[in-house]
Amino acid sequence: MKYPRRGEVWLVDLGMAAKIRPCVIVSTGIADTDRALITIVPRTTSTRGTNYEAAVAVPFLKPGAFDAQGIVTLPVVRCVRLLGTLSAAQMQPIEDAICRWLELPVQRHAPS
Repeated sequence: MKYPRRGEVWLVDLGMAAKIRPCVIVSTGIADTDRALITIVPRTTSTRGTNYEAAVAVPFLKPGAFDAQGIVTLPVVRCVRLLGTLSAAQMQPIEDAICRWLELPVQRHAPS
C-alpha cells in the first residue's frame, strides 16, 4: 500500500469540528508492518501572525499558513486527496515552527 509521504500536502478529514482541510505530512515514511498513522500540520487561511505559523506560498493552495499548534497524528484513512508536494526549502519554515512550539532545538539542513 502507498502511504502519504513527508512533505506531501493532502486534503485531510480532521473531524466534524475541524472539517476537511489541506495538511502537510511531517512524519517519516511508514512500512506495511507499522501502524497506519501519520502526523500532519494543518493549513489555515485565518492567520494570526503567531510564532507557530509558517506561511509557505504554493500555487495549489490559497494564501495562508501551516499552523504548528495544530499538529496531530491521525490514521492514514483520513487522507482524502493528494494536492501537491513541498520542497525541502518549503518544509524548513514548517519544521522551524514545530520546533518552536515543542521547544526543540531548531535543526538546520545543508542545502540540497
